Amino acid sequence: MTQEAILSRRVRRSGNPAGGRCERACRGTGELHDAPMGRRRVSTGVVFLVLGYVLSQFYRAFLAVLAPFLMRDLGVGADSLAWASGLWFVAFALAQLPIGWALDRIGPRLTAAVPLAVLGGGGAFCFALAQGPIGITVAMVLTGLGCAPVLVAAYYIYAREYPPALFATLAGMTVGIGSFGNIAGTLPLAWAAQTYGWRAAVAGVGVVTLLAAAALWRFVHDPAPVARDGDGLTLRGLLRERSLWLLAPMMVAGYAPAADIRGLWVGPWLGDVYGLDAGGIGRVSLVMGLAMIAGNFLYGPLDRVIGSRKWGVFGGNVLACLSLLAMGLWPAAGLWQATLGLAALGVFGASYSAVMAHGRGFLPPHLVGRGVTLLTLVGIGGTGLMQVVTGRIHAAWGGAGPIAPYSAIFLFFAGFVALTLGLYLFTEDRLD
Repeated sequence: MTQEAILSRRVRRSGNPAGGRCERACRGTGELHDAPMGRRRVSTGVVFLVLGYVLSQFYRAFLAVLAPFLMRDLGVGADSLAWASGLWFVAFALAQLPIGWALDRIGPRLTAAVPLAVLGGGGAFCFALAQGPIGITVAMVLTGLGCAPVLVAAYYIYAREYPPALFATLAGMTVGIGSFGNIAGTLPLAWAAQTYGWRAAVAGVGVVTLLAAAALWRFVHDPAPVARDGDGLTLRGLLRERSLWLLAPMMVAGYAPAADIRGLWVGPWLGDVYGLDAGGIGRVSLVMGLAMIAGNFLYGPLDRVIGSRKWGVFGGNVLACLSLLAMGLWPAAGLWQATLGLAALGVFGASYSAVMAHGRGFLPPHLVGRGVTLLTLVGIGGTGLMQVVTGRIHAAWGGAGPIAPYSAIFLFFAGFVALTLGLYLFTEDRLD
């Protein structure tokens, strides 16, 4: 086989040329040029996609801090908030399959900008005008649909225009920076809601969402089209890959416990068991949010440090499982213990981007869009389902006192992570 044929084969497998050089499309011409791998820069469009993901993280987490205001002003109960928050994730997940098709056929620019403006911004204004649980639920569904394309659009660009070895680092960076949306949804949101009212605070975020969508429209550029692989692999054929099925539950376990607890159950738990007000809940939530950011940056380069994607994810989630077990067995041990448990879960339960990088290794270039959105559907859809399930658990144990529902929720998550780790043991490790 000639050197040119070998290089072509590597391009088809990874979406980038081998030998330390990257393929990039010349804007407006579709012409391809080589650039040294070490000199690749993150484009302005990617920067705004990351900032758009900050908003996505904000919308999925802000109910925990707004819960006292919504309960007081609208009479919305914890179970209704769990349902609304869960539907955010369900809407986000169900949008992934058409988004995957759009990424592969249309490109990330329109796929990300239009839904974020129309559905994301519109959903925020709907939330600000809500008069009851139905309005809150509709608004959460709209914002879930609007935010759905942003992260996978960034993943699509990373997979198409950057070396495979950098995918986990870039994905971890994106989720880590995006997690500052969790920070914005803690003390800053609590302060804004108390100072200006929760309706004005959420409407302000709606304006920011429209500005972010306009920036995506202006600065995101679509990668050059990619030819279909000669092996003829289709998405249906990809679904027969055994390791992807074994990896799929970890997409849920590597995100759902931390995201659901941070986004929904921190507020009710700390309020019911420890008597904290919105300010106190915001402070503890801030600690967990910072821990989740640190966890994403920790997991990002871990595969290159230890030479494995599988075992870094596995070890981290063992520690996450132990954190959940401790909080489940001793849910009223003390505020400092609760804060430390949440921080540990935030760090070790932030393996979502690392699991996505593991799954990326099984995707050919022409199926990257549909592949990453399929994995996202599993991860985010499972997270939404877990919110609904934990809402039912909370309702079922509500008559047993203020502590029992939260103990049951933490133990449920610990058992789920433990079961998932058993399946993940049989997944093939893959670094390319």
